[in-house]
Amino acid sequence: MNIKDFFTDTQQKSIQLAIENAELNTSGELRVHIDSKCTGEVLLVAKKTFEKLKMHKTELRNGVLFYLALENKKFAVIGDKGINDAVESTFWDSIINTMANEFKREQFTVGLCQGIEMAGEKLKKHFPYQKDDTNELPNDISFED
Repeated sequence: MNIKDFFTDTQQKSIQLAIENAELNTSGELRVHIDSKCTGEVLLVAKKTFEKLKMHKTELRNGVLFYLALENKKFAVIGDKGINDAVESTFWDSIINTMANEFKREQFTVGLCQGIEMAGEKLKKHFPYQKDDTNELPNDISFED
C-alpha cells in the first residue's frame, strides 16, 4: 500500500482543517508526518523527522509534530524546546491517550483530528494566538521520502 493513500483525500482535508483550526488558538505550529515504518525507537525517529522538517526553526520554538508509522502501528507527539520548557512533563499524555483509544478502534482520522484540536487548546495557554502571527510551517501532511 502506498502510504499517501492511507487517508482518503477527504480525510486528508479534514486533518489539514484540524491543523488550521488548532492554529487559530495558538501561535504554535502543528504538523503531521507519516512513514510506512519506524526503524528504531519511535521518539528518536520522530525527533529526527522534526528536524528534517525544519520544525525547530519556528520563532518561538513552539512546533508540534504528530508522527505516525503505519506498518509498526507506532506514533508519537512531540513538541519543540519552547513548549517543553514551558509545560509540565505530562503535558502530552492526555493527547496521546485520546489518540491511542481512537487508533485502537481504527479511527485514525478521528484520533489525529482530536489530538490536533487538543494540542491547539493546550498550547493556547502558553502560546496564545497573536494578531501578527504568520503560518511558519505548511499545514499539509508530509510523507516519508
